Amino acid sequence: MAKANKKETPLTMDVFTTGIWKENPVFVMMLGLCPVLAVTNSVENSLAMGAASIFVLVCSNALISALRNFIPKQVRITTYIIIIATFVTLVDYIIQAISLDLYNKLGAFIQLIVVNCLILGRAEAYASKNSFTKTVISALGMGLGFTLALVMLGGVRELLGAGQLLGYQVFSTNFEPWVVMILPPGGFIVLGSWLLLINYIEERRAGKIIDENEESVHATATQN
Repeated sequence: MAKANKKETPLTMDVFTTGIWKENPVFVMMLGLCPVLAVTNSVENSLAMGAASIFVLVCSNALISALRNFIPKQVRITTYIIIIATFVTLVDYIIQAISLDLYNKLGAFIQLIVVNCLILGRAEAYASKNSFTKTVISALGMGLGFTLALVMLGGVRELLGAGQLLGYQVFSTNFEPWVVMILPPGGFIVLGSWLLLINYIEERRAGKIIDENEESVHATATQN
């Protein structure tokens, strides 16, 4: 166990920010796309699913990290699923108690958090190998990144599909809603558009870094 602690990378701000942008679960890792495409027809649904996912991700990963040295290797996946399912059941009842209407809108996708690749993947790849503090911070960053992606999709779909945001009218009454945006095809259209924009930004940034490095090398060569 001492060796494992020595090999562990130090705690930095990157542990938190990586999941928000660099390794965003939706836009980079393409995980959890089933709820992403299904519930993001409004910002309210997106925020609710994001909050539920953050709760399950942080709580389950924290418990798995705390128990990682006591869980037998042979039954680790089964144990992870039981832990995740426990917190999913909790959040399922919490949402029912808070708003039955919201619960009905999210449908079965709350229960399906149990099999979300993001939750189980982080448990196996990160929580089972890192300290409690790092795991909680990383899980929170990943959860916020997932929620950010949901809201980015839900905001565009609700705005164009209903002319509203969080139920408040944004466009005038003359605006003709794009009904396709609140239907399943709208999820694919908006997701593809965001991926195109993000990849374009990343390519521009990478090209700028390459140009700056080339200019630096050229300037150094000229001075020599």
